[in-house]
Amino acid sequence: MKDMHEFLNAADLPWEGVDGQPGVTERVLSSAPGDAGELTRLARWAPGLDTSEAGVIRHEYYEEVYLLEGELHDLTLDATFTAGHYASRPPGMPHGPYRTATGCTMLEIRYWPASS
Repeated sequence: MKDMHEFLNAADLPWEGVDGQPGVTERVLSSAPGDAGELTRLARWAPGLDTSEAGVIRHEYYEEVYLLEGELHDLTLDATFTAGHYASRPPGMPHGPYRTATGCTMLEIRYWPASS
């Protein structure tokens, strides 16, 4: 289960680098202990970031992303998304790779499918 907070001021959290993802910083708002994959964070991508080398992304958790500022270009779809755009991805859904000329900040929520 993720951390509980009653109106945490996200601006008080430092931006921290993300291991293995140069150009990405995050403010973790809530996460499950260990590497459970459950996470709510603000993620900031630096201007010029290009994830082409990583290829198309797939993961085993649900992911919701809401762009707060900046722009994100999906290289597979050849479409650019800006503040106010939202994505909801079930486990295994292919997405990306991405490029951002201006950088972007997004709210990202990850969670596992319910057990049957």
